[in-house]
Amino acid sequence: MKILYLVHRLPYPPNKGDKVRSYHLLKHLAARHEVHLGSFLDDPDDEQHLPRVRELCAGSHIARLNPRSAKLLSLRGLLSGEALSLPYYRDAGLQAWVDETAACVGFDAVVVFSGVMAQYTRGLKGVKTLVDFVDVDSAKWRDYAPEHAWPMSWLYRREFAKLLGFEQRVADGAACSFFVTDNEVALFRELSPGQDLRLAALGNGVDADFFTPDPSRASPFAADELALVFTGAMDYWPNVDAVTWFASDILPALRERFPALRFHIVGRSPAPAVQALAGEHVNVTGTVPDVRPYLQHAAAVVAPLRLARGIQNKVLEAMAMARPVVAAGSCVRAITASAQAGLQPAEDVAAYVDRLSALLADRAAADAAGRSARSFVLGAYSWEAHLAGLDHHLEAA
Repeated sequence: MKILYLVHRLPYPPNKGDKVRSYHLLKHLAARHEVHLGSFLDDPDDEQHLPRVRELCAGSHIARLNPRSAKLLSLRGLLSGEALSLPYYRDAGLQAWVDETAACVGFDAVVVFSGVMAQYTRGLKGVKTLVDFVDVDSAKWRDYAPEHAWPMSWLYRREFAKLLGFEQRVADGAACSFFVTDNEVALFRELSPGQDLRLAALGNGVDADFFTPDPSRASPFAADELALVFTGAMDYWPNVDAVTWFASDILPALRERFPALRFHIVGRSPAPAVQALAGEHVNVTGTVPDVRPYLQHAAAVVAPLRLARGIQNKVLEAMAMARPVVAAGSCVRAITASAQAGLQPAEDVAAYVDRLSALLADRAAADAAGRSARSFVLGAYSWEAHLAGLDHHLEAA
């Protein structure tokens, strides 16, 4: 088939949550179909990866996006009455390429990754469209509002309402819309009463061949320290909130019991609030060439996300690296793993301290939990198995 694949961020390298999913979806489609990719490049460091992306595609148009200027331009949505996310990702050159390529190639189907990219499909009449929303993105803004003072709280509530309306219109016109978990599907239905929408869950996976322990892989930690690790893009506000809360409220209580403990925040583009945490007991790495040594040699991995839903790739990757993980209950429920699978839920400071203390006090038990974690993801989180759920919808086209 000839497929138009629209993605809001260059789907390579797979070094953050959305890019992990969008890359594996691209790879899955390219192995079976002729793919034409329309996307944005919002990080100059990703320029070097364009050849890798283009070799997977029959054609492509990669628009450059400067996040700072895009934020200013997105304010046009206040005048047009639309969600600010839409003008943020609006580019005349990309729209012209979509229209011209559709006329020349004749697409059999369109796959949209992230709802905002559906704005480029308005001129494609009669072409089956599948939309991977991943999460209910509009609900993210609703969740942000109570955590901020006016005027940001007002702006976030507005974005929730406007973006939800757009998402509902997109889903109404799609052959099927996908979300990462059944809970996200249920949330979107709850937010869209009375609408007969075609929705399905399409879970995340993990590349367990890449994320695998290697005895020859050197540790990045000092020999006398106990390392707790958090991974993720550190300019993403839920991640910033998670590590700030952990470092200020949870880490001190743990260090009273384990003086050798050190918290490592591993990920690109640390925000100023994250950089401010760096010190004797907290290490902020910034971008690292390979996250696997940090995961493999951690005493445990944490994901104390208070403002995130759905399946977290960071958790699956840590489990694949055979490490025990203590994470927010919402993350654990999305993965549907039990404590016997090396993944334990925690909701408050006391729970994090208790669960992590047990792992740090009994390293043999922690290692056994890590082995159980890897065994679990090998059996339940193959990318191919999950993405196969997309195939019968494309075949029907």
